[in-house]
Amino acid sequence: MGKADEQGFREFAVGHAAALRRTAYLFCGDWHTAEDLMQASLLKLYQAWHRVEWRDNPSAYARKVLLRTWLDEKRRPWRRAEQRDGEVPDRADLSADPDLAEEKLWARDLVHAALLRVPPRQRAVLVLRYFEDLPVNEVAVAMGCTEGTVKSQTARGLVALRAAVEQLEAGVVVAS
Repeated sequence: MGKADEQGFREFAVGHAAALRRTAYLFCGDWHTAEDLMQASLLKLYQAWHRVEWRDNPSAYARKVLLRTWLDEKRRPWRRAEQRDGEVPDRADLSADPDLAEEKLWARDLVHAALLRVPPRQRAVLVLRYFEDLPVNEVAVAMGCTEGTVKSQTARGLVALRAAVEQLEAGVVVAS
Protein backbone atom coordinates (compact mmCIF):
# COMPACT_ATOMS: atom_id res chain seq x y z
CA MET A 1 0.00 0.00 0.00
CA GLY A 2 1.34 3.41 -0.94
CA LYS A 3 1.73 6.32 1.47
CA ALA A 4 -1.28 8.14 0.03
CA ASP A 5 -3.48 5.06 0.41
CA GLU A 6 -2.22 4.46 3.93
CA GLN A 7 -2.87 8.08 4.90
CA GLY A 8 -6.34 7.87 3.37
CA PHE A 9 -7.09 4.75 5.37
CA ARG A 10 -5.82 6.32 8.59
CA GLU A 11 -8.03 9.37 8.08
CA PHE A 12 -11.01 7.15 7.34
CA ALA A 13 -10.37 4.90 10.36
CA VAL A 14 -9.95 7.82 12.77
CA GLY A 15 -13.05 9.53 11.43
CA HIS A 16 -15.31 6.46 11.41
CA ALA A 17 -14.10 4.20 14.23
CA ALA A 18 -16.48 5.60 16.86
CA ALA A 19 -19.53 5.30 14.60
CA LEU A 20 -18.58 1.75 13.62
CA ARG A 21 -18.14 0.85 17.28
CA ARG A 22 -21.58 2.26 18.19
CA THR A 23 -23.18 0.36 15.32
CA ALA A 24 -21.37 -2.82 16.36
CA TYR A 25 -22.66 -2.30 19.91
CA LEU A 26 -26.21 -2.07 18.65
CA PHE A 27 -25.67 -5.30 16.73
CA CYS A 28 -24.16 -7.30 19.61
CA GLY A 29 -25.05 -5.50 22.87
CA ASP A 30 -21.57 -5.76 24.40
CA TRP A 31 -18.93 -3.01 24.35
CA HIS A 32 -15.98 -5.41 24.37
CA THR A 33 -17.34 -7.46 21.50
CA ALA A 34 -18.23 -4.23 19.68
CA GLU A 35 -14.62 -3.07 20.03
CA ASP A 36 -13.40 -6.42 18.66
CA LEU A 37 -15.86 -6.26 15.76
CA MET A 38 -14.85 -2.70 14.92
CA GLN A 39 -11.14 -3.60 14.97
CA ALA A 40 -11.64 -6.76 12.91
CA SER A 41 -13.68 -4.77 10.40
CA LEU A 42 -11.04 -2.06 10.13
CA LEU A 43 -8.37 -4.73 9.61
CA LYS A 44 -10.39 -6.29 6.78
CA LEU A 45 -11.00 -2.83 5.34
CA TYR A 46 -7.27 -2.05 5.51
CA GLN A 47 -6.48 -5.24 3.62
CA ALA A 48 -8.97 -4.28 0.89
CA TRP A 49 -8.18 -0.54 0.82
CA HIS A 50 -6.35 -0.81 -2.52
CA ARG A 51 -9.56 -1.83 -4.29
CA VAL A 52 -11.06 0.98 -6.31
CA GLU A 53 -14.65 -0.13 -6.97
CA TRP A 54 -16.07 0.93 -3.58
CA ARG A 55 -14.08 4.15 -3.10
CA ASP A 56 -17.11 6.30 -3.90
CA ASN A 57 -18.72 5.24 -0.62
CA PRO A 58 -16.21 3.74 1.84
CA SER A 59 -18.66 4.24 4.75
CA ALA A 60 -21.17 1.91 3.13
CA TYR A 61 -18.45 -0.65 2.46
CA ALA A 62 -17.25 -0.38 6.08
CA ARG A 63 -20.80 -0.97 7.37
CA LYS A 64 -21.09 -3.99 5.08
CA VAL A 65 -17.79 -5.39 6.38
CA LEU A 66 -18.91 -4.73 9.98
CA LEU A 67 -22.25 -6.46 9.38
CA ARG A 68 -20.59 -9.49 7.77
CA THR A 69 -18.02 -9.68 10.57
CA TRP A 70 -20.79 -9.59 13.20
CA LEU A 71 -22.89 -12.22 11.42
CA ASP A 72 -19.82 -14.47 11.12
CA GLU A 73 -19.05 -13.95 14.80
CA LYS A 74 -22.67 -14.66 15.72
CA ARG A 75 -22.43 -18.08 14.06
CA ARG A 76 -19.56 -19.18 16.28
CA PRO A 77 -20.88 -21.68 18.82
CA TRP A 78 -18.97 -20.39 21.86
CA ARG A 79 -20.72 -17.02 21.56
CA ARG A 80 -24.19 -18.53 21.86
CA ALA A 81 -23.83 -19.51 25.51
CA GLU A 82 -22.61 -16.12 26.72
CA GLN A 83 -24.95 -13.70 28.45
CA ARG A 84 -24.19 -10.03 27.97
CA ASP A 85 -25.33 -6.93 29.75
CA GLY A 86 -24.08 -3.62 28.42
CA GLU A 87 -24.84 0.02 28.65
CA VAL A 88 -26.38 1.94 25.78
CA PRO A 89 -24.02 4.61 24.37
CA ASP A 90 -24.33 8.34 23.90
CA ARG A 91 -26.51 9.49 26.76
CA ALA A 92 -27.79 12.97 26.18
CA ASP A 93 -27.54 15.60 28.89
CA LEU A 94 -31.13 15.80 30.06
CA SER A 95 -30.43 17.41 33.44
CA ALA A 96 -32.86 20.29 32.84
CA ASP A 97 -35.87 18.07 33.66
CA PRO A 98 -34.92 15.06 35.80
CA ASP A 99 -38.32 13.37 35.40
CA LEU A 100 -38.17 13.66 31.63
CA ALA A 101 -34.56 12.52 31.63
CA GLU A 102 -35.39 9.44 33.68
CA GLU A 103 -38.33 8.58 31.42
CA LYS A 104 -36.23 8.97 28.27
CA LEU A 105 -33.41 6.87 29.70
CA TRP A 106 -35.90 4.19 30.77
CA ALA A 107 -37.48 4.14 27.30
CA ARG A 108 -34.08 4.00 25.61
CA ASP A 109 -32.91 1.14 27.82
CA LEU A 110 -36.20 -0.69 27.25
CA VAL A 111 -35.92 -0.43 23.47
CA HIS A 112 -32.27 -1.48 23.58
CA ALA A 113 -33.03 -4.53 25.73
CA ALA A 114 -35.88 -5.43 23.37
CA LEU A 115 -33.63 -4.97 20.33
CA LEU A 116 -31.23 -7.57 21.74
CA ARG A 117 -34.13 -10.09 21.70
CA VAL A 118 -34.80 -9.59 17.98
CA PRO A 119 -33.27 -12.27 15.71
CA PRO A 120 -29.83 -11.23 14.35
CA ARG A 121 -30.71 -10.56 10.68
CA GLN A 122 -33.83 -8.63 11.63
CA ARG A 123 -31.83 -6.70 14.25
CA ALA A 124 -29.21 -5.86 11.63
CA VAL A 125 -31.90 -4.53 9.28
CA LEU A 126 -33.47 -2.43 12.05
CA VAL A 127 -30.10 -1.00 13.12
CA LEU A 128 -29.13 -0.12 9.55
CA ARG A 129 -32.55 1.30 8.66
CA TYR A 130 -33.32 3.26 11.83
CA PHE A 131 -30.02 3.86 13.64
CA GLU A 132 -27.82 4.36 10.59
CA ASP A 133 -30.80 5.88 8.72
CA LEU A 134 -29.96 4.05 5.49
CA PRO A 135 -32.47 3.70 2.67
CA VAL A 136 -33.76 0.24 1.74
CA ASN A 137 -31.49 -0.07 -1.30
CA GLU A 138 -28.31 0.60 0.73
CA VAL A 139 -29.36 -1.88 3.42
CA ALA A 140 -29.95 -4.46 0.67
CA VAL A 141 -26.44 -3.88 -0.68
CA ALA A 142 -24.90 -4.07 2.81
CA MET A 143 -26.72 -7.31 3.61
CA GLY A 144 -26.33 -8.86 0.17
CA CYS A 145 -30.04 -9.40 -0.37
CA THR A 146 -32.94 -7.92 -2.33
CA GLU A 147 -34.87 -4.81 -1.37
CA GLY A 148 -37.95 -6.98 -0.87
CA THR A 149 -36.06 -9.06 1.68
CA VAL A 150 -35.02 -5.90 3.52
CA LYS A 151 -38.65 -4.73 3.61
CA SER A 152 -39.94 -8.07 4.88
CA GLN A 153 -37.14 -8.37 7.46
CA THR A 154 -37.91 -4.82 8.59
CA ALA A 155 -41.59 -5.64 9.03
CA ARG A 156 -40.82 -8.88 10.89
CA GLY A 157 -38.17 -7.16 12.97
CA LEU A 158 -40.57 -4.41 14.02
CA VAL A 159 -43.15 -7.03 15.02
CA ALA A 160 -40.50 -8.89 17.05
CA LEU A 161 -39.28 -5.63 18.61
CA ARG A 162 -42.83 -4.61 19.54
CA ALA A 163 -43.46 -8.02 21.13
CA ALA A 164 -40.18 -7.85 23.06
CA VAL A 165 -41.00 -4.36 24.35
CA GLU A 166 -44.43 -5.55 25.50
CA GLN A 167 -42.89 -8.56 27.25
CA LEU A 168 -40.29 -6.41 28.97
CA GLU A 169 -42.90 -3.87 30.06
CA ALA A 170 -45.01 -6.70 31.48
CA GLY A 171 -41.97 -8.08 33.28
CA VAL A 172 -41.95 -11.33 31.34
CA VAL A 173 -38.52 -12.94 31.08
CA VAL A 174 -37.99 -14.87 27.86
CA ALA A 175 -34.82 -16.78 27.04
CA SER A 176 -32.98 -15.10 24.20
